[in-house]
Amino acid sequence: MPKEAEPPSYSTLATSLSQTAFSSPVSGDGCCSTLLVGGDREFNVNGFENFTKFTGFAEVGLSYLVVAIIGPQSSGKSTLLNHLFHTNFKEMDAFRGRSQTTKGIWVAKCPTIHPFTLVMDMEGTDGKERGEDTAFEKQTTLFALAVADVVLINIWCHDIGREHASNKPLLNTVFQVMMRLFGPRKTTLIFVIRDKTKTPLENLESELRNDIQKIWASAPKPEAHKETPLSEFFNVEVVALSNYEEKEDAFKAEKFIHNELAGDRQAVVPASGFSLSLQEIWEKIKKNRDLDIPSIKVLVATVRCEEIANEKYSAFAANEELKVISVHPGFGKKLSSMIYTCISGYDEEATYYDEGVKSVKRKQLEEKLLQFVQPKFQDLLELKRSFTLDKFKEAFDKDLDGVIKGFSVTARNSTESFMAQFDEGCADAVIKQANWDTSKVRDKLRRDIEAHVASVHADKIKNHCEAKLRELLSGPVEALLKQANNMTWPTIRRRLREAESAFSGSAAAISGFEMDEQTKAKIDANLEKYVRRIVEDKAKEEARRVLKHMEERFKTKFSYDSNSIPRVWNRRENIGAIARTAHSSSLEVLSVMAVIRLDGDDDGHKIQATLNSALLDKDMSTTTNDLLASNTWEEVPSSKTLIIPLKCKELWEEFKENTKDIVSKAIAEQKANAPLQLPPWVIGCLIFVGYNAITRLIR
Repeated sequence: MPKEAEPPSYSTLATSLSQTAFSSPVSGDGCCSTLLVGGDREFNVNGFENFTKFTGFAEVGLSYLVVAIIGPQSSGKSTLLNHLFHTNFKEMDAFRGRSQTTKGIWVAKCPTIHPFTLVMDMEGTDGKERGEDTAFEKQTTLFALAVADVVLINIWCHDIGREHASNKPLLNTVFQVMMRLFGPRKTTLIFVIRDKTKTPLENLESELRNDIQKIWASAPKPEAHKETPLSEFFNVEVVALSNYEEKEDAFKAEKFIHNELAGDRQAVVPASGFSLSLQEIWEKIKKNRDLDIPSIKVLVATVRCEEIANEKYSAFAANEELKVISVHPGFGKKLSSMIYTCISGYDEEATYYDEGVKSVKRKQLEEKLLQFVQPKFQDLLELKRSFTLDKFKEAFDKDLDGVIKGFSVTARNSTESFMAQFDEGCADAVIKQANWDTSKVRDKLRRDIEAHVASVHADKIKNHCEAKLRELLSGPVEALLKQANNMTWPTIRRRLREAESAFSGSAAAISGFEMDEQTKAKIDANLEKYVRRIVEDKAKEEARRVLKHMEERFKTKFSYDSNSIPRVWNRRENIGAIARTAHSSSLEVLSVMAVIRLDGDDDGHKIQATLNSALLDKDMSTTTNDLLASNTWEEVPSSKTLIIPLKCKELWEEFKENTKDIVSKAIAEQKANAPLQLPPWVIGCLIFVGYNAITRLIR
């Protein structure tokens, strides 16, 4: 299967229409033509099939263009096509009189334009040969509009504005027929005004467009297209040519001036099926010869002013200065000058066109230019806002230098100073032609500044109060936890309430900064949380050292008496009882540090009882020992747990192992301090030996 060609861009045809002067017809190499529909209204199936094979049309895929021409008889349609597309359609010989030259519909291949271009020459309308029978001219005209991408409509200059002009009834019928037979596929209509007079083109064009619009407005439409504008179906262009016979040189020198002819390819069939498509379309048109049929084509009225505006806009958008202008001083002044220059150029080129159209297109051009530069303007404002905010933060933090007093005055003065700087920057960016509001960006900057001020204020209050709270609570809480008795947590709770009460509502007074009630309440709530966090963090810290605290408690209770005097391990000291008391006191340390008790709960007694039963009771059963075989304390949430039961058991075993040497040394010392006790027989022997020794000494 041959590879389909790329869909066409119609720049080649546009170039031909806009730049090629009319020269002598080409009827030699490269051009091939055939009859498509005869004067008898029969479609030349075999002839067109042979034409597509001979020219290779069937292999071009979607890469083709169809151009057709309609208009009055003997208006020079064939001549126009031959000079424009180098075709070889038969032309009228003026010396033999005006008569019908083209009968039916002829088609030819343009040899000089790519993509593949089919050119259709249509039988003229209002020909005397058909008399009052207008059905065929309506059908051929409708056929041209249905299948062609570009339709040249030949009209006499003197017909413009006439109520009964030769093409007006035909266009009215075409508009109706198109909407019923076909789905919308945009077609470009080029109205070629023949034998132009001294009347300016813009006047002729304006009047012609008005006529077209009136015909469109009055044409019956189906419900779905009641409000559909003409521009949804057609692109319209208007050009004028001099009389070919009287001003042949001028005729050949004149050009179509526009940028582009772009056919809508959405509904185009591949070239291989084009012949069948033409046959079906022609059959439908023939069967509806007596009906009012709406049109499928869309008309977009594109006037010269729009072309000029588009050219000026494109040149403006491609200006390299726009890429760097946003970072230079004088942004607004420079951009205002560039916009003024662009619009002035438009005014100069559009001077002779209809004033109303020129004004509308001028306004549209200005709006497009402003829409194009507005993002740059907004980017610049955002850049200035960001820069001002960064400079404010730097200067404000430096001015405060850690001081809280006078915060309000410093914040107010700094804010007003930097807002004034931002206003100066905005004035430099203003574009004269625009009336853009900068208040939203300005308000955002003020909100950002106020948010930063509030954040700095909150941080300073927070740091100040937290430092005071740490000073007030950290040391006492640590000491209370180390003492570890049944009053430890009640005392901590009392101190916590005192600290909260001392700092509640004091943030504003400390800073001298005006705060609303919501901010005050938020700061107070945060301080309350911080007070609890100080205690909780300290409790966690001491819990990690609980083994050390237990050992220290044991040494204190075991090695010193109630008056803190070191014990002398003699026979009067009951080492076992003292050790049990020291163990019990050490276990109390573990109990106090096992759970956080800031909410007035009484979990401490339960935990201490559990630990005593599991670890101190000599007769503890397996069931009792299993009380510590868990990762949680009964009715105590994990958030309050510092040491889980299993860990308590491990710590206790390690504690006993670490302290047993202390007890062993005490026992050894007690034995060493006990008086010497000898058996009676030893004492008797000693007395006897001693007596004998004394007796010998006397002698």
